[in-house]
Amino acid sequence: MGLLTILEGFLLLANALAILNEDRFLAPRGWSFSEFSAGRAKSFKGQLIGLIYATQYMRVPLILLNAICIVIKLVSG
Repeated sequence: MGLLTILEGFLLLANALAILNEDRFLAPRGWSFSEFSAGRAKSFKGQLIGLIYATQYMRVPLILLNAICIVIKLVSG
């Protein structure tokens, strides 16, 4: 297991967090942004909600990183 494999794993995790829909998935389970801003930002759940929303706002860099990863995989085999 190399460094590139670990970075690809983190990229896949970021992709998974970026595609979560608030209306369909997060809000019915109590993970909406309103709970994050209600003062629970210091708890583990609040930090996880903040991470989900941060990855959702960073979709364009994720697209670029995915493209770079695909090119590296095509070149290296």
